[in-house]
Amino acid sequence: MAMAKTALSIGANVFQFFTRNPRGGDAKPLDLSDVAAFNAFAAKEGIGPILAHAPYTLNAAAARPEVRVFAENTMRDDLDRLEHTPGAMYNFHPGSHVGQGAEAGMDLIAAMLGRIWTKPYSTLVLLETMAGKGSEIGRDFTEIRTVIDRTLAIAPDAKLGVCLDTCHVWDGGYDIANRLDEVVEEFDRIVGLGRLKAIHVNDSMNPLAAHKDRHEKIGQGHIGLEAFRRIVNHPALKDLPFYLETPNELDGYAAEIKLLKGLAQC
Repeated sequence: MAMAKTALSIGANVFQFFTRNPRGGDAKPLDLSDVAAFNAFAAKEGIGPILAHAPYTLNAAAARPEVRVFAENTMRDDLDRLEHTPGAMYNFHPGSHVGQGAEAGMDLIAAMLGRIWTKPYSTLVLLETMAGKGSEIGRDFTEIRTVIDRTLAIAPDAKLGVCLDTCHVWDGGYDIANRLDEVVEEFDRIVGLGRLKAIHVNDSMNPLAAHKDRHEKIGQGHIGLEAFRRIVNHPALKDLPFYLETPNELDGYAAEIKLLKGLAQC
């Protein structure tokens, strides 16, 4: 409930939150009265869809079995909790294969998702596009599509989508500053725009194709302000929910929300 009020106070009508400590594994007990209050407040104020972010410690492609078990148990618990907030989405970093190879990593991720979807969850699960640092899975649109296809071959009813991170795709080599239309067309051809459900809107501290992952404030990085003007007005993107992950405090987020809303009117 507190997060919804904070979002409203800075001009936001959507927000993202971590389901638990992003570097840990335990989650606070679910307060159903607070959840009910949030649901009523969000409906009244037009807030949503909210985006739950899995902890960074979740790695479904890990080489160590105990790490994969932790990932599966964590995602199951998160999805169980999210059944109490209808319309919420769940975003996770696909994982890192840590030397096993991308094919093995994608198989492990799909196998986990397939097992999880033996239970008919209502929450849409989003795979996040990644920058390609180290042994990350999801470094290009083809890997995202492969994980989705392999999951659906196991669990045809799995509810899967994609969250496109502007910093990550830029660092991954997709020139959204100068070739936005072509990048969107490539995503549509490989994954399908029907799968694109959310945007992480971040500038980047790195040049194109750096394969790092360092977010920057909007308009202060290598992607640049004019690119974000085109992004928030692009016909295929403008009606999606945008979630900031820039290095800011609340006053900075308020300023960026105002900035992005202004760009969307241009």
